[in-house]
Amino acid sequence: MDSPCRKKIGYACAYTPIALIHAAGFDPYRILPEGSSPYMGGGILHDNLCPHIKRVLDRAIARDLPPLAGMVFMNSCDSMRRLFDAWQRTRPDIPSILLELPVTAEAHSVAFFELELHQLSLKLSEWGGNSLAETKLQESMELYNILAENLANRRPQSLINRAMTVAPEDILVELKADLPESARPGGVPIYLFGNILSDSEAFQLFEDCGAKIVGDDLCTSSRSFQALPLSPDSSSIHSLAQGLLSRRPCARTMVPGHPEILAENLILDARATGAKGVIGHTVKFCDPYLARVPMIRERLKRAKIPFLFLEGDCTLGTIGQQRTRIEAFVEMLT
Repeated sequence: MDSPCRKKIGYACAYTPIALIHAAGFDPYRILPEGSSPYMGGGILHDNLCPHIKRVLDRAIARDLPPLAGMVFMNSCDSMRRLFDAWQRTRPDIPSILLELPVTAEAHSVAFFELELHQLSLKLSEWGGNSLAETKLQESMELYNILAENLANRRPQSLINRAMTVAPEDILVELKADLPESARPGGVPIYLFGNILSDSEAFQLFEDCGAKIVGDDLCTSSRSFQALPLSPDSSSIHSLAQGLLSRRPCARTMVPGHPEILAENLILDARATGAKGVIGHTVKFCDPYLARVPMIRERLKRAKIPFLFLEGDCTLGTIGQQRTRIEAFVEMLT
């Protein structure tokens, strides 16, 4: 049963410092691009803008959200920056803050991001939370590290979605029930990567097409919960800044001198999980990922790993339209 006593803080990016939000006395609530809210975001934002952003805005406009004490945005891309602007216009009743997110984990970037986290802690206190306490933040980071370990390689996706929207204490209790895996036995092993894919029915569709997802690198799945090391020689907030920026690179981050690391990690994961092929899925108009796809395709080709690329708009309908392509891809691998 969900904890009813703590207020919620909304967020929409996997880089959000949810441990800091929790340490301030709030429960982080990720606004997923789901539900049946009317399409209204397009009247405020450009048509050729990330559908993930517009679906989050749709839910905000339609009041399809629990009561939120505030909203934390990460300046991870231009579309997210535009969502912050639109949020202030459409939901001024829910205070918000935009944190700048560096693209590297170099020392100066970590120092800058640590200052951003301090600003967030002050804003959370202003919204009715607790002032930043070293012990509280350390406890919250340890709690989320335990959650990350428990969620590693777990299915179904509905469990991951729930973990992003309820208190970590509650989901850990549920995990003790040892929920069964949803994947049916058999199926062609596939590795899945991309950004936003949170609809549980989409994963069911992959299974219906004969695929078995053996691993993923998605913003709304494995990237949502990753253990962050706590350094005994640094403050917890420094460890949090360092840990978030040092996560495995995604399409919007950079590793100086190593431009192909995203593709190299995909190859390593595909081989480690025994995947016979890789499926990439991104939302339309996501420039960071679309810019990386040609390089990823070429590297996978050289590694002799079959690759299928799909685009969607955060609705099950667009995935359903790709059924024939998915089935053909899986059949090719058998």
